[in-house]
Formats: sequence, C-alpha cells, structure tokens
Amino acid sequence: MSVSALDSKPARTPEREEFYQRLLLKNSSPLWEVLSEVVPPHPKPHAVPTIWSYDEMRPMLMESGRLITAKEAERRVLILANPGIVGASQITQSLYAGLQLVLPGETAPTHRHAPSALRFVIESDGGYTSVDGERTTMHPGDFIVTPSMTYHNHGNPGAGPVTWMDVLDLPLVNFMDAGYAEHHPADTQPLTKPDGDAYARYGANMFPVDYTPARSSTPVFSYPYTRSREILDQMYKNSPLHPCHGIKMRFVNPATGGPPMPAIGTFIQLLPRGFKGAPYRFTDSTIFCAVEGSGRTHIGSTTFQWKRNDIFVAPSWMAVSHEADGDAVLFSASDRPLQQYFGIWREHAPFLA
Repeated sequence: MSVSALDSKPARTPEREEFYQRLLLKNSSPLWEVLSEVVPPHPKPHAVPTIWSYDEMRPMLMESGRLITAKEAERRVLILANPGIVGASQITQSLYAGLQLVLPGETAPTHRHAPSALRFVIESDGGYTSVDGERTTMHPGDFIVTPSMTYHNHGNPGAGPVTWMDVLDLPLVNFMDAGYAEHHPADTQPLTKPDGDAYARYGANMFPVDYTPARSSTPVFSYPYTRSREILDQMYKNSPLHPCHGIKMRFVNPATGGPPMPAIGTFIQLLPRGFKGAPYRFTDSTIFCAVEGSGRTHIGSTTFQWKRNDIFVAPSWMAVSHEADGDAVLFSASDRPLQQYFGIWREHAPFLA
C-alpha cells in the first residue's frame, strides 16, 4: 500500500454519508475514513517535547510534604504529565513518570502491583527501598528495579529529604485491563535477606549452581551509580565516541542479557565536554534525566537547556541531538524492549544513511 493511499481519504457523497450512518447503528464504521490515523505512514505521537526543571519542581515537592503525609498519600508523588496527553497521567503513550518524596523519619507503606517500576534516585542520604524482603540503600544516580508483583516499601532514616523519579509501565498494563494492586498485611514488610544479597548472588557474573529464574525481570534490584559511572569512564578511555550517543550503555538483566524489566529499557550515556551529537530518530518515546553536568538537547524544532536532575522527554520519531557543556551524564528509559519484542522498533541516523 503506497504512502499516498494511506494519506488520502475517498470523497464524501450523500450516498456514502447515509451508508456511514447506517453502519453506526450496527456499531461499525468504514476503515477507509480513518486509515491514515490507525495505520499512519510514520509515527504521529500524541506526546510533545517537555522538560521539568528540578529546581522548579523541588519546592512544590517539598510543599506536598507539608500538605500530606506519606502514609495518607500511599505514595507522595507529583505526576510528570505530558501536556500532549491531557488527563491521562502519562509522560509518554506507554509510560508513567513522577517525582516521589520521603521525608526524614517517614516510611511509605508496603504494597505490590502489576506494573513494573524503576526508581532513579535524585536526593538521598541513607534513604532505602525494600523489594521482596531485601533492603537497598539509595544513593543519587542509583537505578533500582521493582519487578511486577513484588512487595516494596520505602523509608528515610536520614536527616534530609529523599527524592527520586519513578517510571512505571502503568499505561501499558491499564491498556490491557490487567492492573491490580495489593497491600501487605504489615505496613513494613519483614526483611528476609541481608543487604546486598541479590548482588552477591547474581551481580558478579556468577550464579548459584541451581539458579532458575523466577520471573522475567532482573534478580538484581539495585544498579549503583558508582559502578555505572566507572564503566562509562572506562569505555570513554578505550572506545570511540558514537556520533549520536557519545558513550551509551544499556542496563541488562544478568540472568538473560535482556532488559532489567520486560517492557522498560534503561540506558546511561556519557557526553564528554564539548560533545555535539548528530541527530537521530527512534520509535521509542524516551524519558531522560540529567545525572551530571549541563547541556542542550534538540528535539524536532524544540531545544531544551538542561542541568543536573532536570527531566525531559523526546517523543517518538522526532530527531534528537545532544550537546554537552562540560562532561555530562544522562539516564534514560523507554518502552524499547517491548517494541523490539514485537519487531516494530526502528531507529534512523540520517548521517549514516
């Protein structure tokens, strides 16, 4: 089918209009009237390029801490809502994102739910999250996984606030009418494993001899930033820069080599001082969080100036290019694994064409 055929609509006539009205009475409609919308010649995302300045969001996050307790709210979170998807609590068509706050002395109650979640830590001095009976201390830049239907809770025994970015595949789960959640009988789940147990068992290129994966998500809950940053530095010393990405690595499930979560891919990239990336396009709408440094990202005709802890989103198939002032690091998340599973993910770097 040609692109021109997909873009065009047959002429409307009185006879056809009358036919369409009769179809409506039978809960039916003509495909040819909507074909260019349901099978577009190229992605037409509803999401629009958007940035959230952490310096602007943080005061409102702290204000939420004065207005409602973590226990009252269940999770004290400010949703990062894309203005192109009004009223849907979505940052992209497939993903939800928010900024969560746990104040000193607070705990967020234990629950579990069908959506998988990641936490990308922004501020923490002693804060923790517990997943499936194991506690993990949170440090800025850490990437922490909460697999589907695993009990989890959060706490802050420190002196300062703990904040992080949540990303969940909530819209995907709800689209399939498969969403559900449960509370743990206790506010705080019992700890059944020592700190660091998951990494000791699964995070060092060794596995217990009788290990059998219990789920498709990673058995390692925490990916510390200290290790991620060290790898980026080593790759920068020993590898050429990619013209688009600088040095970009993907996080993996050590048991499979696949993504840490079935539907959410996670990445981290180093943009060296003065880096000016070539533009590229991709079908997975992507959420970025600046971990270090400052720079600019061009998304279609929009340019965002970002700095540490800012969050921004690049919709599907819009040309993206990054520039760094000094050394900068970006964390990102998208639904790329799911698109790759369906065989629909596409990427285009015009300079390579």
